[in-house]
Amino acid sequence: MTLKRLSRREFLKASAFVVPAISLPGCLGTRMSPGGKARPNLVFILADQWRAQSTGYAGNTDIQTSNLDGLSGESVKFTTAVSGCPVCSPYRASLLTGQYWLTHGIFYNDKPLSSEATSIAQAYNQAGYDTGYIGKWHLNGHDKNTALAESRQVFIPKDRRQGFGFWRACECTHDYNNSLYYADTDERLYWNGYDAIAQTQEAIRYIREHKSGSPFALFLSWGPPHDPYHTAPQKYQERFNDLGKLTLRPNVPAAKANDARKDLAGYYAHIAALDDCVGKIVRTLQECNIEDNTIVVFTSDHGDMLYSQGQTSKQRPWDESILVPFLLRYPAKLGNKGKVVDVPINTPDIMPTILGLSSVDIPQSCEGKDYSAVITGAEKRVVEKAALIMCPVPFHQWNYKKGGREYRGVRTKRHTYVRDIKGPWLLYDNDRDPYQLTNLCCEPKYRDLRTWLDKLLNEKLEETNDRFLTGQEYMRLWDYEWDRDDAPIKT
Repeated sequence: MTLKRLSRREFLKASAFVVPAISLPGCLGTRMSPGGKARPNLVFILADQWRAQSTGYAGNTDIQTSNLDGLSGESVKFTTAVSGCPVCSPYRASLLTGQYWLTHGIFYNDKPLSSEATSIAQAYNQAGYDTGYIGKWHLNGHDKNTALAESRQVFIPKDRRQGFGFWRACECTHDYNNSLYYADTDERLYWNGYDAIAQTQEAIRYIREHKSGSPFALFLSWGPPHDPYHTAPQKYQERFNDLGKLTLRPNVPAAKANDARKDLAGYYAHIAALDDCVGKIVRTLQECNIEDNTIVVFTSDHGDMLYSQGQTSKQRPWDESILVPFLLRYPAKLGNKGKVVDVPINTPDIMPTILGLSSVDIPQSCEGKDYSAVITGAEKRVVEKAALIMCPVPFHQWNYKKGGREYRGVRTKRHTYVRDIKGPWLLYDNDRDPYQLTNLCCEPKYRDLRTWLDKLLNEKLEETNDRFLTGQEYMRLWDYEWDRDDAPIKT
């Protein structure tokens, strides 16, 4: 199906934050793919701000992730899973559309995602799936006539849900123990206790109710381990009371060591709680006897610097910000032995890859690459040499006043190369320098490497129609208003 592609301005002007529902052609509900095989279910588990370095299977000895560690042994494990625009709304928009950030226009938090593209939920709906979404959404947008905090609490009508049927979600909250959500009406509901645990229980109920009949695609989107860090249930916080035992990454400055250990303790407590939730989901699939024919994905929207490089939060181009965990288990098609894939996979690639594994048609509006043949072993070639990373507009926790800058770069399985508006900025050999302590960008002996990586970057920019403009220009082109104190400093 071909949908009319409105310009962003046409969309914003016409919709006023209410997008008309799209009528998609019907498809008879069936578990069978065109090849006669049973279509798999999907359980997509999305954490918020969980960096790749913070799992036991990645070598972190401080963390407690026994369930994820077990899952990794049965999964395809992407070791270079990249959040190409590492911040909340931009990631989610690319996850749901398979598009790059300057195509769908969500390169800044709290902007409304249009319905120009066919979403992953709509693609599954067309294939006869039931679809569901539980947890944090963050794609409805900020009405300029409403305070930001209030916009993040509004009811999201069905025509703003990108095709998802079952709905237990809130735009955005990190008040994990007093967490608002909505179902199909504007009645304000609250999760019981720590929201991730309650949301997991709701996901379990959904799985049990949908274990037979039409296949389902369920997205479970948690708020933790995103800060505030010290709000996990007490029993998890108590596991990390001895701050002196927590190991810091070598790229954390000594002056930030105490702050880093304090935040890590709370961050790890959230992670321990979420790991238990992963275990409950996996056990439920086993108990329902559908684990073999269910694709389970565990990943995150971006990482967290946690004082590496002296930085906090996300948006930055360093590995703690851009690399995320990515596990994919599908026993019926992939077996139950773990497999490592080290080629870079970027956020827009997730949608076509999962649809490919599900034998569901990939929409023409999707821009990402389908890795399903690489995962199954049917395709041996490297799909991509590099993942594009970017910050079109620095904002909020990394706005201009806080040192934020526009950048474009590439992350290969070995190297990181980044340009800002002025020119080459960062170059790391991540094999020899895994903590990115030595910037090689200006070293003469790495000139040929830099030239090659610069060529890769230029190819990516051409492929994605990216002219690498300033943040101010993109804000003007998309008719966006600056939030808080994000506007550039006037000189």
